[in-house]
Amino acid sequence: MNWSRRWINPVLDKEFRLRMRTPRSMVSVMLYIFALGFVAMGFIYITMYVNNGGNQRFNSGMSQTMFYVLGFAQLLMIAFMAPALTAGVISSEREKQTLSMLLTTQQSSATIIFSKLFSSLSFMALIVVATMPVYSIVFLYGGISPQQLVYMFLFYLFIMILLGSLGVMFSTLFKRTMISVIVTYGTGIFIFLITGLLYLFFSSMWQQQYGGITVSGYSWVGYILGLNPAGAMLSIFDPSFSRNIFHVYGSSMQADAPIQLWLEFVIVYSVVIIVSLFISIRKIRPVRRRKRSTSPEVTTEEITMERVDSDFHDK
Repeated sequence: MNWSRRWINPVLDKEFRLRMRTPRSMVSVMLYIFALGFVAMGFIYITMYVNNGGNQRFNSGMSQTMFYVLGFAQLLMIAFMAPALTAGVISSEREKQTLSMLLTTQQSSATIIFSKLFSSLSFMALIVVATMPVYSIVFLYGGISPQQLVYMFLFYLFIMILLGSLGVMFSTLFKRTMISVIVTYGTGIFIFLITGLLYLFFSSMWQQQYGGITVSGYSWVGYILGLNPAGAMLSIFDPSFSRNIFHVYGSSMQADAPIQLWLEFVIVYSVVIIVSLFISIRKIRPVRRRKRSTSPEVTTEEITMERVDSDFHDK
C-alpha cells in the first residue's frame, strides 16, 4: 500500500491539493520571505548607516538585537496569518453547503477537525521554515546559539497550534465565516495585546504600593505577563527575564522566579488548545447522538424534528 494513502486520509489529501495547487500559495510564501528579509536589511541599514554614519561594523551585539527584532516581527506575522488560515475551515464548508456531505463520509469528527487544522497549519509551518535562510545572516556575525533558534521555532509552532485551535473552534461554533474571523482576531488581540497592557497597569500599581520597600518573595503580577506571547518569548531569549518580571525592581534578586514565563504560557494555553479541540469535535455535527434510552420523554418524532430543524438552520 502506498504510504501516502496509509497516513493521509481523504480529507487531508483534499485540503493539501486545494491549498498547494494554486499560484496564490507560492506568491504568499514569496511575499512573506521578502517581508522578513526587508525587516533584516532595514535593521542593518539603520544600525550601520543612519545611527553611526557607516563608521561602525556590524558586530555580534547588533546581530543578537537583529535576531530579537526578526523574532518579534515573525511572531506578529504569525498572529496575523494563522487566524486567517483557520477561522473559516468549517464555516466555509457550511456556507458552501458541503459540510453535510463531509459529515456523511466515514471520517470521524476528530479526523475532520484534526485534518482541517493540520492542513492549515502545515502551510503556515512551511512559510515559517522557508524564512530560515534569513536567520543565517545572524549566524554570520554570532551572538546567537542554534539552540535558541530551535526553541524559537518550537515556540512559533505552539503559537500556530494555539491560534489554529481557537480559529477552528470559532469556525465550528459560528455559522458565518466573517463572524468567526472577527471573534478569532479579537481573541488574538486579547492574548497578544490586552495581557501586556494588563501587566503594565498592575505592575505600575504594585510599584506605587511597594516602591522603595524591600519585599520578600515575588510579585503576583508576573503571572499576567506569563500569558503574553512576547513575554514568554523574551524569557526564552533571556532566562533571567522571568526573575526580573516576578520581582519587579524590589525584592531579593537571589531568589528565583516561581516559574519561567514560557513554561507558564505553555501550560495555560495547552489547556486552552485541548478544550478548543474538544469543543470543535463535539459541535461539528449538528445532530447530537443520544444515548439509547427507554425513557418515553425522547420519542422518534422528537429526534426527527431535531434533525429537520438542524438541516434547516444549516441551509
